[in-house]
Amino acid sequence: MPAGTPQGPSDDVEPDDLLEDVLERVHRARDEQQRWRLLLDAVVSMAADLSLDELLSRVVQIAADLAGARYAALGVLGNDRRQRLRTFITHGMSEEQIGQIGPYPEGYGILGLIIDHPEPLRLRELAAHPASYGFPPHHPPMTSFLGVPVLARGKVFGNLYLTDKIDAEEFDASDERIVVALAAAAGVAIENATLHEEAERRERWLAATAEVIANLVGGASGADALQLVADRARALAEADVAWIVVGSDPGLLRLSVVAGVPAEAAAVEGVVAEDSLEATVVRTGRPLTVEDLAGGDPGATSQSGTQTSSLRWPDLGPAILVPLTGERGADGVVALAWTPPRRDVFYQLDPALPTNFAEQAALALRIARSASDKQRLGLYEERERIARDLHDVVIQRLFAIGLSLQGTLRAKDTTRMSQAIDRAVDDLDETIRDIRRTIFELGSPDQADDAQSEVTRVCDRAASSLKFRPRVSFEGPVRTCVEPSLVPQLVAVLSELLSNAARHAAASSVSVVLSALGDHITLRVTDDGKGLPQEREESGLANLRQRAAALGGSFTVNSGKGAGTVVEWRVPAQAGRAAVPAPRRGAPPSDVATEASDQGPGTAPAAGESR
Repeated sequence: MPAGTPQGPSDDVEPDDLLEDVLERVHRARDEQQRWRLLLDAVVSMAADLSLDELLSRVVQIAADLAGARYAALGVLGNDRRQRLRTFITHGMSEEQIGQIGPYPEGYGILGLIIDHPEPLRLRELAAHPASYGFPPHHPPMTSFLGVPVLARGKVFGNLYLTDKIDAEEFDASDERIVVALAAAAGVAIENATLHEEAERRERWLAATAEVIANLVGGASGADALQLVADRARALAEADVAWIVVGSDPGLLRLSVVAGVPAEAAAVEGVVAEDSLEATVVRTGRPLTVEDLAGGDPGATSQSGTQTSSLRWPDLGPAILVPLTGERGADGVVALAWTPPRRDVFYQLDPALPTNFAEQAALALRIARSASDKQRLGLYEERERIARDLHDVVIQRLFAIGLSLQGTLRAKDTTRMSQAIDRAVDDLDETIRDIRRTIFELGSPDQADDAQSEVTRVCDRAASSLKFRPRVSFEGPVRTCVEPSLVPQLVAVLSELLSNAARHAAASSVSVVLSALGDHITLRVTDDGKGLPQEREESGLANLRQRAAALGGSFTVNSGKGAGTVVEWRVPAQAGRAAVPAPRRGAPPSDVATEASDQGPGTAPAAGESR
């Protein structure tokens, strides 16, 4: 061919083959364009309000569709050095196949290669790579492979694994580009979902802190308050066991309450070893994290110093211990622990959450103790005032009566003597009434409000968390029939029930009825919420049931799915009635009426009741 002549197609190439090649390239370009459009739609769908678990499953499915892979998986990296993958989400295999294969991979072999070197990896034959460990029994055969890391918050969150290209022998560069783009978009969506879940988790911890503070300010006892702190901390951290050790001296620590495992009070009350982990937290005033309480961690030499055979605790793995910070250091320790199979829950917990919770709980406990000390000081001051009145008035009057009687001994006139004795008797009666009034003031508990006022106050306070005020009604003579000693019990029970309704029921209305009819006091709380699940944990409800049983009463819960919940706490009207001193031997019947009249309205003893 002469020089400069343009070259045409080779003589041995058929026009049909050229046309077929051009059409194939056009189809590939159209498929590529369509896949990128699908990727854009997938990115938009991932921006929807999905939970993290739903989002991860969605990413795996989209990756398989875009790359044309028969199987896909997403391995989420863990913080445990024993298990490199804490979650493994698959697509393309049935539940039966997954069950036959057995446990999910732990992050070694080809999977571990991408963990150690977070960059895309394409293989034509998976089994031919030197790092391949092979497949376990019942695992489907896999040939081609594509692995891509997923980044979130600037760190590797996990890896996408795709195997078995459906319409080709291996994944090509185009597949790699689109899966890398999907991984980048998934990383942003995962970061947003993670931040959203963290915000919700912090909100739950703050709500629990407010609940503890409200119960303490409402007059909950120290033991009940500590039990509430342990119950709420365990539930929020999803721990298996929680316990609280009290004391500021490392050598005098005492196990106070336990949550998550049954433990009798006699078995719980025990001294904690001076070389325990709790003692270390009290000495340093800083949180302590342990990866294995059973002995695998060098710092856990005594199983935290609290587990004894009498408590029958399960074998515990990781744990976190945070101080209850007081004015001069730690006043105790809140400990949370997980069993070894639930180790991943421990690694997902931000230690700052239980630490802040314990700090606020310790502050609330100090405020409650200060209020109790202030009340006790007021009582002492009142008794000192009464003692001064007895000295300045009663004793002086008795001394004057004695002098007047001495003067009558020298009187010659029997009439004057009789009148003097009558005056002395009247003065003695007046003095006796003063003494009885003082005794009544000393023996009566300091109750600022009655049951009706306290129930109304608790319902008013619950309106902020419920977003509406519960309907309150009273049946019978509540003010006069409910014993003052029962009022704190009613307040604690009602606070717990309204808190449960606010946090779990999703109710639009709640009604509270306090009844004092017949021989029983009944507190009934009804809501129109979603009802209680059939299988539920009864930490708070169990405490209410124990309160009722301790007073000889009952506690019932009637609930149905979507039908609301009716809770009834019922105790005898005489439960908790304080003993009143009996009348002195030989006192005339008129003394009863005299003493009753001296106390003012509403203080006369009931019929048949000893004073």
